[in-house]
Amino acid sequence: MAQSVNITELNLPQLEMLKNQLDQEVDSMYVPGKLHDVEHVLIDVGTGYYVEKTAEDAKDFFKRKIDFLTKQMEKIQPALQEKHAMKQAVMEMMSQKIQQLTTLGAAQATVKA
Repeated sequence: MAQSVNITELNLPQLEMLKNQLDQEVDSMYVPGKLHDVEHVLIDVGTGYYVEKTAEDAKDFFKRKIDFLTKQMEKIQPALQEKHAMKQAVMEMMSQKIQQLTTLGAAQATVKA
């Protein structure tokens, strides 16, 4: 059964408790709501810190964040591709070794029989 809570009436410890409870319940939750001030938003900047910004400043912040993350992904892409190629080579070598051991084991079993 859905519960209705007016978060504007909660004190800080109650808000923290509600946040922790919601964090534990689901990874994603959609809650209907109404914005009273569409010009200012709170942004989660990490490790539990929030910053109030105008909507335009928030768009700029997220654009910079997207650009930064894109550049970081582009930097690590070659290393990831190299690691993937190395993993494939190791897997292929292991497969060959397993095949050799299987063949050797079958040959030894035939000789003993």
